[in-house]
Amino acid sequence: MPLSEQEQRLLDEMERHLLHNDADVVSAPSGDRTLSYRNLVYGALLLLAGVGALIAGVAVGDVLGIVIGVVGFAAMLAGVMLAVTPVRRTAPAPTRDSRSTKQSTKQQSSASFMDRMNDRWDRRQDGR
Repeated sequence: MPLSEQEQRLLDEMERHLLHNDADVVSAPSGDRTLSYRNLVYGALLLLAGVGALIAGVAVGDVLGIVIGVVGFAAMLAGVMLAVTPVRRTAPAPTRDSRSTKQSTKQQSSASFMDRMNDRWDRRQDGR
């Protein structure tokens, strides 16, 4: 069943808005958190150790094997969590000129995600 003119126009408008919003998300700054190479390596090593313990637990097969398997699974989970947890970037010590800027940035970052999104939505609606 073909779309009516109004439905087609609405669909085109929604696509334009989606493309515009996706560009906003891609170009948005990532904030002060990033993945750490060291944490990725340690997490991968812990994950591999957990897989080894899980395999060893299956090979043992007794009550001790169940305990080893559970510990291996916990190690795998901890390794993945360690690998994907972002760490804060270290910032240089603030100078006298940048203190007020840092404070305003800190106040902005303390707002919740939904508050920032609501503010952006309001600014866009006012701009029409």
